[in-house]
Amino acid sequence: MELREFAERVLFSTSLEEKLQAPEGITDEQPGVALATPAGPGRPAGLHFKPHGSGKSEFPGLHQLENPIERGKLLHFFGNHELLATELMALVLLRFPDAPPAFRKGVLQTLKDEQLHTRWYIDRMRTCGLEFGELPVSGYFWRCVSPMENPMDYVASLCLTFEQANLDFAGHFARGFAAVGDQDTAKLLAQIYKDEIGHVAYGLKWFRRWKNPNESDWDAFCRTLRFPLSPQRAKGFTLNLAGRRAAGLDPDFIARLEVYSQSKGRTPNIYVFNPLAEGRIAGGKAFNPGRHQAQLVADLENLPQFLGRQDDIVLVRQRPSVEFLSRIKQAGFALPEFVEHQELGALKDRKLGRLRPWAWGPDSQELLAPLFGSVTGETRTTEQRFNPGLADLYSKAWSAAFLRKWLARAPSAGREAAFLCHEAEAGVAVGTLDEALAAIAAIRGRGHHKIIVKEALGVAGSNALRLFEPAVLATQQRWLERALANGRQLVVEPWLEREMDFSAQLEMGPDGLKLCGYTGLLNDARGQFQGNWAETHHHKRIPSRVIARFDAAADVSGILLACYADIFAHLEEELRARQFVGPLGIDAFIYRDAGGQVRLKPVVEINPRFTMGRVTVELMKQTAQGSCGWFRLVNQAQLKADGVADFPAYAQALAARRPVQLSGEPAPKIREGAICLTDPARARVSLAVFQVTRAGP
Repeated sequence: MELREFAERVLFSTSLEEKLQAPEGITDEQPGVALATPAGPGRPAGLHFKPHGSGKSEFPGLHQLENPIERGKLLHFFGNHELLATELMALVLLRFPDAPPAFRKGVLQTLKDEQLHTRWYIDRMRTCGLEFGELPVSGYFWRCVSPMENPMDYVASLCLTFEQANLDFAGHFARGFAAVGDQDTAKLLAQIYKDEIGHVAYGLKWFRRWKNPNESDWDAFCRTLRFPLSPQRAKGFTLNLAGRRAAGLDPDFIARLEVYSQSKGRTPNIYVFNPLAEGRIAGGKAFNPGRHQAQLVADLENLPQFLGRQDDIVLVRQRPSVEFLSRIKQAGFALPEFVEHQELGALKDRKLGRLRPWAWGPDSQELLAPLFGSVTGETRTTEQRFNPGLADLYSKAWSAAFLRKWLARAPSAGREAAFLCHEAEAGVAVGTLDEALAAIAAIRGRGHHKIIVKEALGVAGSNALRLFEPAVLATQQRWLERALANGRQLVVEPWLEREMDFSAQLEMGPDGLKLCGYTGLLNDARGQFQGNWAETHHHKRIPSRVIARFDAAADVSGILLACYADIFAHLEEELRARQFVGPLGIDAFIYRDAGGQVRLKPVVEINPRFTMGRVTVELMKQTAQGSCGWFRLVNQAQLKADGVADFPAYAQALAARRPVQLSGEPAPKIREGAICLTDPARARVSLAVFQVTRAGP
């Protein structure tokens, strides 16, 4: 029989028996002309593909394999996959009659293997009481591979993707069947695993022959695959390193595959780190970040990977290194897909869930605008994402006004009043020098001689003036004049002797304002961020170390939580009025008043964006029960204090001093230890570190 006739029979026959037969003595002397790809293969009744978009069938897990019916379902999945591979191999023989004879001969041999595998699965599923065709079957493999335009597309999509993934699935489920006593199926899967090593090796040989010799295997593989295929489809639950090495894949390819991530079905959300949005809002297009600010953003740009899920996308200027991502994965964190800014255009053809920048502002609006038409997980217009009304939320003047308004409505007597700051300590917004001087005089007239003046818009800790002298000096007055230029505002408030800072992390969604958790907050003397910490019950309790500072024996925790419940309710009203949706954080602190009484300033700033506190809350999801977490930013001064030369040396010493210890099954979490959340090898001014302890930070 001629190879073309055989391939046509396998591809188009509606008889399963004919599709799975391979006569002896097949020749390839008349390959014929190239065949146009048909809409689908011929199949018997019961094995036609279910409609595209009709939903995924439930794939049985290992825990279900004791049930023969579930074993049969799993074997039915596998049988359809093997039959699809058989049909696609017949298609490649018909589509590319001019391919090298040695290549076509190899495809024929692999096709025969797939026919045999299909028959094996049919026999095994029958022992479980199931006939092939009793369950709906997917045509996903066909939709992904059949559009191939050349033989290299075939080896990349079938041999190096789906068959490579089977190196993981075959071994995984062989162990599962053996565990429930089905040794016959376990042996079958073990043999298929060995065959797949040869199939991957065959594809790799031809892939290397056809690819650009100046391109690495990995780069050529990524470039050749067409969406929805990606390297994510080339791996299963756990990467089988031995099988890939046996197939001839090089160490660099395997390492990159291990840390690669892309959604296999769920519509991804898009994250990007733009912490200088407030500066752009304040300064417009003229805003130009300083060298240190720009480098800080570059050092920390991968942090949103801890805000999303494995299927989500993080936009970065430079993709994190394989070595760094490998360490993150070893600590139990799921990895998102990373897309470089220059590759943004490729996302326009994909369905996207929600756009989740660190902050909505002119900068993120401009960066993400090309993707607005691809978003399916939200219905907001461009104006609803960011507009002047939403820009107001970034202003410290707005936060001060909100606190004053809330305090005016809060009880003036009773348990709450004994713990809260006074309305006069909330701060007041001013727009002229005369107003500023009058506000300063009024505060000092009430007995507060130390005063802080903040620019309403600006990076925390870097746009503030401390007035500790009895009078406003000439240099300080010039600062006030410059800060008030061009219609900008200042917030004037009394300096309060802080005891401890903390934050509330929230998410505003269509259903209202949701509490994500409370974190402790560490700032330096200038108010610049240093770190956050969280306790075991952070998702519903104010940190116990904050509560412990209060002297009263009353239920301080309950009183303060009731205050915040009321604050959240009023804040939700304000956010709904402005159609705000997204993350936000409330900074707060406790302090001692002139009489030595500990009091709460419940709102210092409201940040309508992601914050490092929110990062901390999300990181806590990877900590073991009973552990506390401490997120911090390490700078050059800390390196000097620790006596190390650079960030890589610091990271090495940290790993030796506090190695990560995981516990729990089936998904281990961090019990103790410290891990660098950003790449020490690339850090220049800052390194993010997460430390987990049992006793608290």
